[in-house]
Amino acid sequence: MFALFGLGKERTRFGKWVDKNESQEWVVKNCGIDKNTVSRLCNNKDYKPNGSTRGRVIMGLNKNGYRGVIEEDFWPN
Repeated sequence: MFALFGLGKERTRFGKWVDKNESQEWVVKNCGIDKNTVSRLCNNKDYKPNGSTRGRVIMGLNKNGYRGVIEEDFWPN
């Protein structure tokens, strides 16, 4: 039997990036944010993370080789 991972599930810009590049667990480990927050960032288009959360994500990505990633890539004004 095959898995129906993510079938029909809407993803945010950040969620789509995570699907292409890493995993949610990787983001938790390398960006220092809670797994529930990462899940919200990936799945809830209405969730607007505060500046601290956005900063942790961007710093974690840049520190781990994803240079040039900026907040506006995921959370446009």
